[in-house]
Amino acid sequence: MRTERNLTRLDRVFARLDREPERPAHIDVPKMSRHRVVLFAATLAFYLAIVWAVAITSWLVRFDWQVMFFRPYQQWPEIHAFLDYYVVLGQRGPTAVMVAAWLGWRSWRQHTLRPLLTLGASLLLLNLTVGAAKLGMGRLGPHYAITIGSNEMGLGGDIFPSGHTANAVVTWGILAYLASTPRARRWLSALSAVTSLGVGLTTVYLGTHWLSDVLLGWAAGLLILLALPWCEPLIARSEAGIFALRDLWRTRRGRTAPAPVPVPAAVMSPRAAADGELPARETVAVRPSRSPVHLAPGPHTARSERTPVTPAGPRRPPHPERPAHLDRPARAGAGAASARPLTGG
Repeated sequence: MRTERNLTRLDRVFARLDREPERPAHIDVPKMSRHRVVLFAATLAFYLAIVWAVAITSWLVRFDWQVMFFRPYQQWPEIHAFLDYYVVLGQRGPTAVMVAAWLGWRSWRQHTLRPLLTLGASLLLLNLTVGAAKLGMGRLGPHYAITIGSNEMGLGGDIFPSGHTANAVVTWGILAYLASTPRARRWLSALSAVTSLGVGLTTVYLGTHWLSDVLLGWAAGLLILLALPWCEPLIARSEAGIFALRDLWRTRRGRTAPAPVPVPAAVMSPRAAADGELPARETVAVRPSRSPVHLAPGPHTARSERTPVTPAGPRRPPHPERPAHLDRPARAGAGAASARPLTGG
């Protein structure tokens, strides 16, 4: 009786991964629609409003100081250990490695470089924009604040806007941006929003950022995600260029060097050497190598016991310039001389 093994859930997952889908004929690439342009403009206005409110030391700065004096890490110390690990979801190195690993596998399965190139473009924009804002405004963090009630700007700090928050928005939001279906895009958008919100509030709880830093970090990350459709033509050209270089490299690697043409050796005939002529090139046949001769087993005969064999013909090789009568065998001449009768002289 034949029984079939029941596949477990893990077996079904690996069976699904073993399939090799073809490159999608149509990839849903987000475009810079009117709705997206409106969201980009509104987010940019919010970004500028936060910067202006902190620069003029408005009520937002006073609220930052109130939250700092509240010291949330002392109010709820029982969640401190968990939030120390949770804030890692906003660090650049670990999150970039995790997301790049997933997008790299997806690029290999779909035969396209767009996911990895889109991630690279978003991280490049994040470093340029957020890094420039941090260095330009130079705000000090809560642990290094000097004057109570001041905005602490222009003092050489680098915490405004919050890099953890902006990185969480971009890194996890890129998964929603690259989603294949609208349903997956909605779910991933909600998940990335909750994750980045939790990372931002965690930095406020730990006392490493002001609340206004987190607000500006959310706006900075959202601006990058909304501006990505403007980078799509450059991403497409970069992908086409990389594939062209790959095909060229494969073509050059697949070529084989032509076999060298054998040059015949120059052989000089004796007559040409005597006449002083130039040597004529003649093809020399190469004898095939003989297989090794193995002696048959048996008693070895001494050289003195072997039957002597007289070689037939002359021992001296013929020469083209020597007369023919000199090439006759000496033995025949000797026999003829002994056969003649001796006569007295």
